[in-house]
Amino acid sequence: MRGEGVNHQLTGAERQRDQARFYGEWIQVYTQVDQGLAWLERHRGYCPTFACVLGFTETGLIPGISAAGATPADRRYTAIADAEFLYNGPCAQPRYSLPPLQAGASPVMISRAVLANQDIPLWLFNAGLPVAPAVPCLDLGGRPAACLSRGQALAPAMVEHLFNQGLVWGKRLSQRDPRHYLILAECVVGGTTTAQALLSGLGINATGKINSSHPICNHAQKLAVVQQGLTMAKARLGNSLHPDPMAWVAAVGDPMQITVAGMALAASQHGGVMLAGGTQMLAVFALARAIAQSQSLPWHPENIVVGTTRWVAEDRTGDTVGLASAIADVSLLASQLSFTEARFSQLRAYEQGYVKEGVGAGGCAIAAHLYQNWGQTLLLKAIEALLEHYAYIDQRD
Repeated sequence: MRGEGVNHQLTGAERQRDQARFYGEWIQVYTQVDQGLAWLERHRGYCPTFACVLGFTETGLIPGISAAGATPADRRYTAIADAEFLYNGPCAQPRYSLPPLQAGASPVMISRAVLANQDIPLWLFNAGLPVAPAVPCLDLGGRPAACLSRGQALAPAMVEHLFNQGLVWGKRLSQRDPRHYLILAECVVGGTTTAQALLSGLGINATGKINSSHPICNHAQKLAVVQQGLTMAKARLGNSLHPDPMAWVAAVGDPMQITVAGMALAASQHGGVMLAGGTQMLAVFALARAIAQSQSLPWHPENIVVGTTRWVAEDRTGDTVGLASAIADVSLLASQLSFTEARFSQLRAYEQGYVKEGVGAGGCAIAAHLYQNWGQTLLLKAIEALLEHYAYIDQRD
């Protein structure tokens, strides 16, 4: 309780937390509350389409930058392995096995459990990977990004190409019944660091607000990499505070960001869009808005929400709600899925701050409730059954 006689003025983030409301008992809306509640009600009972955009940045190879793979060598194949598991589920002798993590189980377990059990259509897109996935995946003709610290992560022509591909596929995937919606997910190791760099380039202060797969976010390491990249980029681009947003993607971004921004812009003209993720998808929202403004494109923020897990939204080592408030106009939602009572220690690790999110896990948990009214019991049962099957095959091999 705030002390009497203290002149405490609420920050924007604190006001948003005070105003947060639940949709039922399963989904919490943290920012732009009325807009988020209306979006959820509008899409209740409808089957979404799930599209996961895969990308790679050499930023993810920096030692210690990410826990989505125990070593830099492991992290090179994380997105490729996640895509294979998302498509096939547990199977003997996969082409690319899920990489070992420092702790916890891959968030792809959550996404796969929902997609498989609720028959939600799945699309995979390769926006720029070092190796093509071993499962059907639409190749967008992208390339992996260089480390953002160089200030030249992607060729400007490649950014333009991926944006146009995003516009094309966003339109194609969204032209269904307008009450259906599109879930746009990502898998980019090191992507929270490129998200911080992109947000900073767009003029949004993300310092100390970013999440990570570590239990305690490595803010100092991220900030050092981001500052180096921004310094290099500004030396090349000039000292303009707000150059073309696509120039910032080329300087310090990754191939997923621009692809999903294009998809979201196009799809939101026809229906609902859930950007499934935390920090990375907040950056995508900010990027899409900046591009819409700079290129005078139609912009429908009321049709877009960011959906994540409570492990991200309530991460005390970051400030996701504060970041969403700083971006403004974005409705941040979070599934209230808990692993406190999970049978597997790999799942209980989420409650200690490991992993938190990825591969659209939070968005899938939200969709499971909207589409087939799954709550804690049904979703946890499906995830545990999948993990048990995976462990059995792994031990048998």
